[in-house]
Amino acid sequence: MNAAAHALPLVSGQPYRVQRAVLSGVPCLLELPPEDRDVRGVCLVYHGAWAAKEGKLGVYAALTTAGIVTVLPDAALHGERQGDMPPGLNAREYVWDSVRRTVAETPALLDALAGRFGAGPVYAVGSSMGGYVVQALLQTEPRLTRAAALITSGVWNEPQVQVPDVRAFIEAHRPLTHAWRSAPTPLLLASGEEDPVFPLAAHHQPTAAAYREAYAGASGAFEDQTFPGVAHFTSVGLRDAALAFLLRE
Repeated sequence: MNAAAHALPLVSGQPYRVQRAVLSGVPCLLELPPEDRDVRGVCLVYHGAWAAKEGKLGVYAALTTAGIVTVLPDAALHGERQGDMPPGLNAREYVWDSVRRTVAETPALLDALAGRFGAGPVYAVGSSMGGYVVQALLQTEPRLTRAAALITSGVWNEPQVQVPDVRAFIEAHRPLTHAWRSAPTPLLLASGEEDPVFPLAAHHQPTAAAYREAYAGASGAFEDQTFPGVAHFTSVGLRDAALAFLLRE
């Protein structure tokens, strides 16, 4: 390593770069391999509700050592985009309108990424609300190669959501009834066993059952894991499981 070069952040002793970019109108942080490394794919990393892209910096940076650019977008109505929030939404409508808008803008975001880095595998990982986004993308975005949905749910029972467009989105993409649209794209569903937001019996278990049925004809493409002692956060174990799954050939 050149001691006179600019210092870069490291993951497993390997350098990577961080850049901010606005891609198709979406503010993003990009974690990139060193300039002398080829880019072989991109991974969309979706944060949870009331969070922002900065909270995911470094969490999945290990992907850069495999030549994968990690793309950390601000979800719609979050981070740099809070000023876009329409008036009159309750808390659950805010979450789900963000999910709906984020899913709708992803094809254009992927087009922009392909224009910048070329065509290649597209991975996605999301936590909590970000897991909602990932599960909807599995149904709608054919470019997705592999995905991981963490500390999330596919039940989508949201009686407080009454805005017509948002309500229609939930009904059209609820994984419990539409998981078949996700197969055979490989998916990891992983949850914390102490999660108070999404208790296993009410969320992980029925969601996993729906996916197992949907993926019955795609042996090995769906996996579910639960992690003892983990509440509603992305633990080291959850993160490492997602990395291993996404990098699997």
